[in-house]
Amino acid sequence: MSNQIDWTTLSEVEKIKNDSNYLRGTLKESLEDPVTGAIAPSDTQISKFHGIYQQHDRDVAKERKHQKLEPAFSFLIRVRLPGGIATASQWLQMDRLSDSHANGTIKLTTRQAFQLHGVIKRNLKPTIQGINEVLLDTIAACGDVNRNVMSHANPSESPLHAQVYKLAGDLSRHLTPQTGAYHEIWLDKKLVSSSKEETEPIYGDRYLPRKFKIGIAIPPYNDVDVFSQDLGFIAIEEKGKLIGYNVAAGGGMGSTFGIPETYPRLGDVIGFCKPNQVIDVAEKIVLIQKEHGNRENRKRARLKYTIDTNGIDWFRKELNNALGSPLEEAKPYKFTRNGDRYGWKQGTNGKWSLNLFVEGGRIKDSEQVALKTALRELAREVNDAQFILTGNQNLIIANTTEKEKVAQILKKYKVWPTPLSGLRQNSIACVALNTCGLAFAEAERYLPDLITKIEDILNKYNLIKEEIVIRMTGCPNGCGRPYLAEIGLIGKSPGHYNLYLGGSNTGNRLNTLYRETLTETDILTELEPIIEDFSKNRVKQESFGDFVIRQKYVTETNQGKDFRH
Repeated sequence: MSNQIDWTTLSEVEKIKNDSNYLRGTLKESLEDPVTGAIAPSDTQISKFHGIYQQHDRDVAKERKHQKLEPAFSFLIRVRLPGGIATASQWLQMDRLSDSHANGTIKLTTRQAFQLHGVIKRNLKPTIQGINEVLLDTIAACGDVNRNVMSHANPSESPLHAQVYKLAGDLSRHLTPQTGAYHEIWLDKKLVSSSKEETEPIYGDRYLPRKFKIGIAIPPYNDVDVFSQDLGFIAIEEKGKLIGYNVAAGGGMGSTFGIPETYPRLGDVIGFCKPNQVIDVAEKIVLIQKEHGNRENRKRARLKYTIDTNGIDWFRKELNNALGSPLEEAKPYKFTRNGDRYGWKQGTNGKWSLNLFVEGGRIKDSEQVALKTALRELAREVNDAQFILTGNQNLIIANTTEKEKVAQILKKYKVWPTPLSGLRQNSIACVALNTCGLAFAEAERYLPDLITKIEDILNKYNLIKEEIVIRMTGCPNGCGRPYLAEIGLIGKSPGHYNLYLGGSNTGNRLNTLYRETLTETDILTELEPIIEDFSKNRVKQESFGDFVIRQKYVTETNQGKDFRH
């Protein structure tokens, strides 16, 4: 530990990172401790860099406490998957591991990654080893580093799409931590060097002040919500060729109730760079954040606050100085939507891809739909299929020549085709209860039922096919990007939600608080007259988010500093 650092002024996590010996901590000892199903408190921070969150089952917490038992600890494992593409063999391995070592389900995240839930401590190591057997890993899926890099879902749509997907992988590799800790702890590799010899060329020994997220979008589709990212790249095409990327910086969704100096923020478009400059631009922005980000208060530690504290002009100057020359002026572009495009699409390679809706991103079998079984059979029987995770928790069965076989299998298990409302197709829910320790209320387990009741209202006014973006989270931390939704619901307490309206369906505007602490009955009561008004008084092709602003239900919110809970 450096004698030149006043640790009393910094957050506790800063010292934990510094003392961790490049992310080793005491994880080995914690995993071997048979007395508890948990790991040491400091290791809960270090384990995040390895793609792991310690959780417990909150549904049984009171009963276990009454019985004088420790909480029912388990772990979430997140798998890094730049650009969201998995092979059939990788899908089958995740399916097997979910059954053998987790809770039998797979979660598709809003960052195009896999999550396994309910992994107990003794199964952590064999699960991660199983993940690595199919050339996947979990390093940097969480923690104060660059996380899974998102990109437009299907690289086979055009050569430009393929270039963008490749860039996602290149960025991920360049910004992955270099420590050997992951391979030593989980894959039983020998210590290659001592900590005195080991270095992290980009991150240093304390890594970043907070998490860092990158997404790449291809207009007119903003399916990665590029303005929600710490760093976004917007592909610019001229005459069918990729000429470069507009650069957006300073996005982020997290906030905290009762702390107004925390807020969601949209990224600022600060310029344009050529394809061969992207890696350098990303590295320099990461380094600026490492140097200037807030290490005293983790609630104010994201890049968005670094920019707002110092000013966007300061940030541009820092970046231009680091690059050695200024970015070019941003190029024109236009987004038309931030949702997924469902159904079949043929790529430039002549192969077919089918975008499927996955409610809440949860891969499981239910009484109505055997989704998990169907996808397992697809992975076994359709040899050339890829499985592409989208940024909206959905799945593309991609790049196959066996279109009819795919359709037959999905129909057999009642997965597809199935009628879906425009609202349900554009829904996102975070995990929330029962495992997330931050959640105040339900989200994934509750939103489908609430949507059914809102659909009754939409049917009443002939709006069942109208595409409206709805997102629900169990707390204000923003994991499901609720602040960009046309209808946002954020858990305040069990059974109670704040209602936000007025986000755009292209992801370029924040929503605004409309009503606080509503029950289900309150939510439906508040929404019905607005939906009725929308059915009668919208202008041609006007979106729901634009309508509620024009009709003055809420005022437009574009700047994070103007956002209020």
